[in-house]
Amino acid sequence: MATKTARAYTNIALIKYWGKKDKQLKIPYTNSLSLTLDKFYTDTKSEIIDSDKDQIYLNDELLDDAKSKRITNYLDFVRNYFGFDQHFLVKSVNHVPTSAGFASSASGFAALAASINQTMKLNLDNRSLSILARNGSGSASRSIYGGFVEWIAGTSNDTSYAVPIDEHPNIDLSLLSVVISQDTKKISSTSGMENSVKTSPFYDNWVTLVSSEINEIKQAIAQKDVQKIGELSEHNAMSMHALTLSANPSFTYFAPETIRVIQLVKSLRSQGVLAYVTIDAGPNVKIICTKESAEIVQKYIDDNLPAVTTVVANIGNGIQYI
Repeated sequence: MATKTARAYTNIALIKYWGKKDKQLKIPYTNSLSLTLDKFYTDTKSEIIDSDKDQIYLNDELLDDAKSKRITNYLDFVRNYFGFDQHFLVKSVNHVPTSAGFASSASGFAALAASINQTMKLNLDNRSLSILARNGSGSASRSIYGGFVEWIAGTSNDTSYAVPIDEHPNIDLSLLSVVISQDTKKISSTSGMENSVKTSPFYDNWVTLVSSEINEIKQAIAQKDVQKIGELSEHNAMSMHALTLSANPSFTYFAPETIRVIQLVKSLRSQGVLAYVTIDAGPNVKIICTKESAEIVQKYIDDNLPAVTTVVANIGNGIQYI
């Protein structure tokens, strides 16, 4: 039986979620809003095998039990959820170089969910596919769709899913990724979130802020207002990192170069160049700019910080079957 390859692209959250209400189901405290990107993606193909265990290949390497544990646990969940008992040969190729500064779990689990949907002929619609992907990685729920996407936090497995805001926005927006470090984080996102939720005195304010900023950014998207999108994204990212600084014990994902990039972007803005930063749980910075300003921003960063890598991405598509 010929199975198609499922392709899913990475996304970057412009309005972020930081904190899970339900760890098991990966249900967040707040909604979030992201942009799917065209540059980085995962291709995944799965087929049923006559075996009592799954075989997982990542970039042509057969993963051992320890390395494949997160994926086989997820496949166990899927088997249990749909009530079948087949095992799979999964071949996944990540076109998300670690050097690009993007987490590949979003595109990885979105592609895997879509691939199982294809192989098992589940005929899931995109909403159900988003729910399925979320159970592998929260942000994977958003990679089912292209363009601007909102993840509705929900309160249960069936009510937490992503919805498209504008899948093919006709908007002059590019994203420059500035890669400062590829090292594994000392504090994982999961434990960083938990610590912030439990101990930051500002966490309740964060929940309120996110809901108002999501409404504002949706208006800015409708009006194709790149400057407003940039302003909101930058403020939201800084507010998220304020939670890590105000947690107890306090911690930060920033490296000295992270601060330097923020300063360089502000300096460009003072010269009239449209550029805003957003930063996830890590030192790497993404810069929101127009296609025209992307070249200026990239040159300015490269000239001032020759040790970093910069990559330009544009708006990407949702799940594709190849």
